[in-house]
Amino acid sequence: MTVADAPTRAMVLAAGLGTRMRPLTLTRPKPLLEVAGRTMLDHALDRLAAAGITDAVVNCHYLGEMIRDHVTKRPPPPRITLSEEPEVLDTGGGVRRALPWLGEAPIFVMNSDVVWRDGAVPALDRMAAAWDGERMDALLLMVPHARAVGHSGAGDGSLVGDDEAAARLLRLRAAGSSSAPLVYMGTQIVEPTLYREAPDGAFSNRWIWDRAAVTGRLFGLVHDGVWFHVGTPDALAETDAALRP
Repeated sequence: MTVADAPTRAMVLAAGLGTRMRPLTLTRPKPLLEVAGRTMLDHALDRLAAAGITDAVVNCHYLGEMIRDHVTKRPPPPRITLSEEPEVLDTGGGVRRALPWLGEAPIFVMNSDVVWRDGAVPALDRMAAAWDGERMDALLLMVPHARAVGHSGAGDGSLVGDDEAAARLLRLRAAGSSSAPLVYMGTQIVEPTLYREAPDGAFSNRWIWDRAAVTGRLFGLVHDGVWFHVGTPDALAETDAALRP
């Protein structure tokens, strides 16, 4: 991909209930909890701005007025459009609802609670450089278990091929299988047109990925830094301590 072809728009998913982060999320939405002196939502938006994203849609539902107040005070870049959801639409449904603001070109879709350390080159720049619209419908940022701090789940997929530093076909973990070597980091580049074929209402991004996998157009890129799984109050405190100067 050339610089001119890199995504310029993004979707940031900030509408979740944050139930596992209670009691911290009883009075504040999870994206507005702070790590190293900055909200997780701002960490995500800062990364997108550094990667050249000019426009971003942020969705909200739970304590959405706090998200709205926060983003309206944040100066661009990126310019932010708020997508206020009357009901929880899950990851895929949230993107589908925001399609009128996202355009036709490939976009970044990022969870609002992703926290990581970059390697030599920022992860979003590596993703943009690896994106190939001739071969790909979705490119997911993945990390090995050994560099997924605080993650104890089974993993989400594996790459087809030997060179895990490059973007390669991604095989999702099948339902019922015990493990997979790579964990999804909550960040992808995706063709937004895929969401137009999706059902109305709430659905997961897994719906999109399953269809891209069937056609051989689901790819993954392995992160060369460390990712922090910030899922509980204890994990938030540990991540904050790890990232503070």
